[in-house]
Amino acid sequence: MRSAPSTASAVDTRLAPSYYIRPDGLGPHVTELLATCRTVFDIKSAMAAVLADGAERLRDQDRGVVEDGALLQGEVFVQAGARIEAGAQVIGPVLICSGAVVSAGAMVRDHSVIGPGCRIGFGAEVTRSLLAGHVFMKHPCFVGDSVIGRRVNIGSFCSTTGLRCDRGPVAEPAIEEITVNLDGKRLPTGQTKFGAVIGDEVALPAGTVLSPGTLIGPGTVIYPRDHIGGFLPAGSRVR
Repeated sequence: MRSAPSTASAVDTRLAPSYYIRPDGLGPHVTELLATCRTVFDIKSAMAAVLADGAERLRDQDRGVVEDGALLQGEVFVQAGARIEAGAQVIGPVLICSGAVVSAGAMVRDHSVIGPGCRIGFGAEVTRSLLAGHVFMKHPCFVGDSVIGRRVNIGSFCSTTGLRCDRGPVAEPAIEEITVNLDGKRLPTGQTKFGAVIGDEVALPAGTVLSPGTLIGPGTVIYPRDHIGGFLPAGSRVR
């Protein structure tokens, strides 16, 4: 993964994590992670650093509940007050913060941070993503390569898409860079997989699919529809 260019991030507040997420009350790990990032494009690499460089600190903390029958692979940090239920699958490195619950039939994997109070339900999958806090994914849905703010609800069969598929056959590993659209300009993310950023207190209606590089400001109201992309400013109403 390449580092994202910093030119636009230095001048455009709509790319700053603080535009989308209030960091207070999210616990030290998520708060510190967000504070290290100049743009939302930096968050994936910052999560990887927390899970690698901060692993010793995470191991020293009191451990939460991992029920018999939960499948854990790799390094999975479960904070006190968090729970991974029997039948859940977690493939590290992953951090599950205090108060979060990964329920039976859920999957969390590959450099994800699940913030305090989140609920990951049966059939829900999270990969390479930050769920900042009190995010509800209670039904079958997918969040990948994304940043989800506090008190966001992901409805049934919602999905982020983080891979370009408009250039012929899909390559793995991906080679086409994802860009985001701001004011009619395509801005580079520096990443070949980048899903969506969803700000605080947004609810995605069931069946919503987000294009790669979608940015949704906090407090946006989205009415039922099947596809969303681009940039939605804070407080938007989308029919």
